[in-house]
Amino acid sequence: MKPFAYVRATSPEEAVEAYAARPGAQYLAGGTNLVDLMKLGVTAPDVLVDVRRLPLDTVDDTPGGGLLIGATVRNSDLAAHRAVRSRYPALSQALLAGASGQLRNAATTGGNLLQRTRCTYFQDVSKPCNKRVPGTGCPAREGVHRDLAVIGHSEHCVATNPSDMAVALAAFDALVRLRGTGGERAVPVTDFHRLPGDRPDRDTVMEDGELITGVELPPPPVGARSVYRKVRDRASYAFALVSVAAVLAVEDGRIRHAALVFGGLAHRPWRAWTAEERLLGAQATAASFEQAVEAELDAAEPLRDNAFKVRLAGDVAVDVLSGLVRSREAS
Repeated sequence: MKPFAYVRATSPEEAVEAYAARPGAQYLAGGTNLVDLMKLGVTAPDVLVDVRRLPLDTVDDTPGGGLLIGATVRNSDLAAHRAVRSRYPALSQALLAGASGQLRNAATTGGNLLQRTRCTYFQDVSKPCNKRVPGTGCPAREGVHRDLAVIGHSEHCVATNPSDMAVALAAFDALVRLRGTGGERAVPVTDFHRLPGDRPDRDTVMEDGELITGVELPPPPVGARSVYRKVRDRASYAFALVSVAAVLAVEDGRIRHAALVFGGLAHRPWRAWTAEERLLGAQATAASFEQAVEAELDAAEPLRDNAFKVRLAGDVAVDVLSGLVRSREAS
């Protein structure tokens, strides 16, 4: 392993200053992804700025009725939080669907958002990869791509975002709070991750040195129900082939609010804006769900070996939305 320096920050301001003062720095929180990438040789920071002990480890109510989740809140603690379980159940379900209990005890909210793709070409330094070394090519397009993107990809990269949590956060219209040398800002989580275009090496819209300080959840829509479902090759410890987060509110048989997000299909959580537009005001029936989801997935461009993911995503989405209607009627 390449030698590196280590700095332990005690405040967000100190962390940002330490990063700016040391070229080649990276932030370290739970380390469940970064340390693995260092061992593989995918990344080799000159300095690690440890942010684990920053005072960003609480979940607090906001004046408007939402939640502010600190960046260093552990995934296991967030999944078990009473307010998350009762008001944002899809988020708790997404967190519990990710990784193992041991990893959830270490992984943080900010780190989860910054996970890098699990594409095998990205993780194998003996292979070319535009995401790891821009301009070297994307062998996954003609190689092993069964698990990779079917929508929103480019000729330069077909990787997928691995986060379960981010998919649920997108369905709840969360904001990612950032701090950098230029001050603070907030970015909608739906805009936080980038599509690859011709710069697949840039996963997010974060500027160099910016630090995630928290995630803000607005209050859930009145009367809405939510769920997260993950489809994978084995029952545990596997990344999603397809996942779906949905938030649905129905009144007098018609859809008053609909949020639908796919995971495992794209470079970022895929917010199904086209489907949502068609669902708003429509009858809450399987036929409405099927038509809306089909319109959304018409934009898919599957590769040689992953076309099955398009049909799978559609079937799962329709079943999830129909299930939310059934659960409402049964209550």
